[in-house]
Amino acid sequence: MAYVVTDACIKCKYTDCVDVCPVDCFHEGPNFLAIDPEECIDCTLCVAECPVNAIYAEDDVPPGQEGFIALNAELSRIWPTITEKKDPLPEHEDWAELEGKLQHLKR
Repeated sequence: MAYVVTDACIKCKYTDCVDVCPVDCFHEGPNFLAIDPEECIDCTLCVAECPVNAIYAEDDVPPGQEGFIALNAELSRIWPTITEKKDPLPEHEDWAELEGKLQHLKR
């Protein structure tokens, strides 16, 4: 069972989670992070680090966000690995509390 980045990350892209990942399973897109399910070792370290609670165990993804399981797998194959913390996106505070942001995901 891997961990999954969900809707809350879109247009925020906090990278606190990247700093604690022991296996570098995070991949960075323009406005979202994805976890490679093949690399994730289920250590749970990233979950507590996410300030917007965007990371869930695959079996615990909130209802209606199950599509993020496949999306993480897909995007992690094409986006580069990110291994160091970066600043969040400039307007992250405006987007942090919003839900239903999938249409804003940039590939």
